[in-house]
Amino acid sequence: MPRKAAILDVDGTLVDTVYHHALAWFRAFRAQGLEVELWRIHRRIGMGGDQLVASLVGDEVEERLGDALRDAEKELYGELIGEVLPLPGARELVEELKERGHEVVLSSSAKDEELDHYLDLVGVRELADAWTSSGDVEATKPAPDLIEVARAKATVEEAVMVGDSTWDAEAAKRAGVPTIGLLTGGFSEGELRDAGADPVFASLGDLRAALDRTSLR
Repeated sequence: MPRKAAILDVDGTLVDTVYHHALAWFRAFRAQGLEVELWRIHRRIGMGGDQLVASLVGDEVEERLGDALRDAEKELYGELIGEVLPLPGARELVEELKERGHEVVLSSSAKDEELDHYLDLVGVRELADAWTSSGDVEATKPAPDLIEVARAKATVEEAVMVGDSTWDAEAAKRAGVPTIGLLTGGFSEGELRDAGADPVFASLGDLRAALDRTSLR
């Protein structure tokens, strides 16, 4: 098989951050007098903060409070980031992909300082060929921009996305990139498949064990 660019999402795919972010958003909304249920926030994790506010509380609140909410979430998440752990098998998957000759591009909508922390936390700073952050694009997932930027950073033409959320799969589909899904973000297999992910695995370890049955063989 030809070499491919493995475009890996980071939050919820390589690092276990989904519920930390949900809690930080919950507290940010509540500080502004907005009661948004945690389960509804979770359904938007994986979507960039530039789109999450309006999707949950409407355009009027986005226009009036969007920047303040994003600033608050950033600060509140910063208080939790020390509790974040890599998902089991994260570094091992990156090592395996590199050994198979693929390029690895991390496609993250995290802030630069958060991504910098994750690179060291997972131990992939020297392994990854390139990475993105929210600062690389104007619109984050489910817009295709991050996937397109990640693909442009690779030196090979074909790419495959690995992600944990429906937003990852939708962004990749819009960019014309197939997605391998993971259950590590709390979305169901059916939801991921409906969004365009195929195949779907329960964990990074399961994906690594089955790489020969995927487009990253």
